[in-house]
Amino acid sequence: MKLINPKHPVRASWLREMAFRMDASPFISGALEARKTLEALNVNKDMLYTLTAGHDGGIYNGPHFSRTYVDSPEHGVPFVGSADMLNADLSTLPLLSKKDAHTARLRYLELRHGMTLISCSGTIGNTVYCRQDMEGMWSSQHVMKVCADDSKVSPGYLYAFICSKYGIPIVVSGTYGSIIQSIQPEHLASLPVPRFGQSLEHEVHSLVESASQKRSTASNCVQMAVESFYDAVCNERPQDWWEYGTPLVSMISSNELGQRLDAYYFGIPNRDARTAFDNSGCTRRIGEIADVFIPGIFKRRYAEDPSFGVPYLTGADVFNITPSTDRHLLRAVVDQYGLSLSRGMIVIQEAGQLSGIIGRAVMVGEYLDGFACSNNMVRVIPNSSQDSGYVYAALSSEYGVRLVKREAAGSSIPHLDKGRVEDIQIPWPDPVIRSRIGRHIEDATQLRDEANDEERQAIHLVEEAIEENA
Repeated sequence: MKLINPKHPVRASWLREMAFRMDASPFISGALEARKTLEALNVNKDMLYTLTAGHDGGIYNGPHFSRTYVDSPEHGVPFVGSADMLNADLSTLPLLSKKDAHTARLRYLELRHGMTLISCSGTIGNTVYCRQDMEGMWSSQHVMKVCADDSKVSPGYLYAFICSKYGIPIVVSGTYGSIIQSIQPEHLASLPVPRFGQSLEHEVHSLVESASQKRSTASNCVQMAVESFYDAVCNERPQDWWEYGTPLVSMISSNELGQRLDAYYFGIPNRDARTAFDNSGCTRRIGEIADVFIPGIFKRRYAEDPSFGVPYLTGADVFNITPSTDRHLLRAVVDQYGLSLSRGMIVIQEAGQLSGIIGRAVMVGEYLDGFACSNNMVRVIPNSSQDSGYVYAALSSEYGVRLVKREAAGSSIPHLDKGRVEDIQIPWPDPVIRSRIGRHIEDATQLRDEANDEERQAIHLVEEAIEENA
């Protein structure tokens, strides 16, 4: 339950300012308090619409349209939804038909570096700074684009302000709709943006840009690790699923049906993945080279006082580029079920549909260290910390993902089993090759940690400046 701050009771004048809206959300979200704080600042303030440029003045989302997806990258462009934009790994995005994307109706939905992206339907207010590796992607109508006019404001500073505790509440306060909540560009246009001079704004922008570049570099590092794994270990690249054609028909011996009868397990792409790993030479069971652990089901008991709890992430949260939460599990629950994440651990989505993120892995770095995480994540802790990067690269490869996914079982929501994950055989080359591949993953993890720190620092600088001038 959310309560209004008793120190700031709702006044009749506030109702007038909100066009006599009678729903509670604008008054309990902190939006009016944030707006009053900004009004009291003794610095210049510009309305957001005066600082943007581009399509529809630089603040826009897009039309509702029928989506035509394709399989081949030759005929499609990566398509980003309001949930996808939060992910650190954008390599598995669906492909929107180029024929549709480049029409006059949709071509302005192409993403450009420096845009501020805001989820504007469903879950409102999730915000991402558009990185260089996102250029050339298309966004859905559920993603609001804010395009800074570089001659008037630095895009990184504008992003940091919108993300701050004085920007987001005002953005969210424009939400409307009883079932599917939304905001529109006009709800953001009058957002007051405080101006603190070139020195501070440039410093904030530099931090945001540095974080953006490090995240793009980190993605490249992961890609290099996986490509090195294919070249040095597997000696071949996997085919995409669509290249196999349909229907997929497999012929197998009855001797192989001792434990599984489901067709997906024996699908040709999965069998090719097993063959590629087996042909690599030496292989080892995951259970031999790492400790595998899946926590038991537990009751979510949250601490009202964060000092008595541990920040808690869901299985989907850990895939975000900046995982965050306002929920804290009681420490006793975290300790009892072994829910803490630790640096060097690899976590794998344990439940979900086979077409989703089940079987996909995340490397725990310094940023995630100490968080509590759902029991729906398999914990893989390599026996040697020096092998963590290599094991992650192997499991993150297309071959690795296929072999983990095919072990899932369940008619409604498939789940992974600890024993079956332990029995997966992965290539185990000599230490020099493992170290060379793993180093790329270590670099990527460090870069992402540094990027999160720099972005938080940028937002803190803006909030500090507002509070000092209030």
